[in-house]
Amino acid sequence: MEYIKAFAPATVANVACGFDIFGFAVDEPGDVVELRRRDEPGIVITDITGDGGRLPRQADRNAVTVVMLRLLEKLGRSDLGCEVVLHKNMPLGSGMGSSAASAVAGVFAINELLGQPLSREELLPFAIEGERIACGSAHADNVGPALLGGFVVIRSYQPLDVFRVPVPASLHCTLVSPDIEVNTKDARYILRNEVSLKNAISQMGNVAGLITGLMKEDFGLISRSMVDVIIEPVRAILIPEFNEVKQAALESGALGCSISGAGPSMFALSRSRADAERVGQAMQETFAQAGITGVVHVSGINQEGPKVLEKK
Repeated sequence: MEYIKAFAPATVANVACGFDIFGFAVDEPGDVVELRRRDEPGIVITDITGDGGRLPRQADRNAVTVVMLRLLEKLGRSDLGCEVVLHKNMPLGSGMGSSAASAVAGVFAINELLGQPLSREELLPFAIEGERIACGSAHADNVGPALLGGFVVIRSYQPLDVFRVPVPASLHCTLVSPDIEVNTKDARYILRNEVSLKNAISQMGNVAGLITGLMKEDFGLISRSMVDVIIEPVRAILIPEFNEVKQAALESGALGCSISGAGPSMFALSRSRADAERVGQAMQETFAQAGITGVVHVSGINQEGPKVLEKK
């Protein structure tokens, strides 16, 4: 194979009560990477679109190529030469797993180009390194679902233990990305290092309830469990009109609504696509009333993860 074009999806991390341990993939948006073999050894970024010139072009500093370098080193294939083009299809600092999509698209594409020497599960540690480069934190709640698809739980980081949880087929996500930016490092910096025993107990109950609700297809339990008493109250101040937008989503029939990742994007879960589309309109209109424009995406839970768009 001389050329490959691959897609990796956006993701919703945390999912209300599951800070750094829950995440799920959506159908769109997502990043696209193109790899083309070249005669000289080494990974070279030849172009990046959609980033406004903000991302580094050096292969050892960009999430899309760092993962490739680490994988090639592991496989003893540093002799391989590739030209890389990255197409960013979501805003930076959007809370939709932008850097994770780049990292997953990169590591997935290079693995495909080499004939799939590693499984997707084996690619996960490399994808995590892309997150470390991008935001300074090697978390897996975005790269996990972007790479494996579906709703993912990170049970442990040492050792890494990640698994998928079944979800109702009719469950749909509304993802609203307002035209503002929240820096992931800033959003992590403002978090408290300690929580009260009362809040910890409440959060653990909601985590258990959400997983049980998803597996039993109990929408009432899902709704009752989508409550975050630790992270959301702190980060909500970074998103203008957060409370108003959340209330609009709930009044329009959403099961629950919270911050997507570190924000500013917000997500809601609904019983059906029709409900999710109605919720999206209400959330977008509420932002608009405050003079904030934004984009709405509605999809089911993406069970596929990354995929090959073209190869030759």
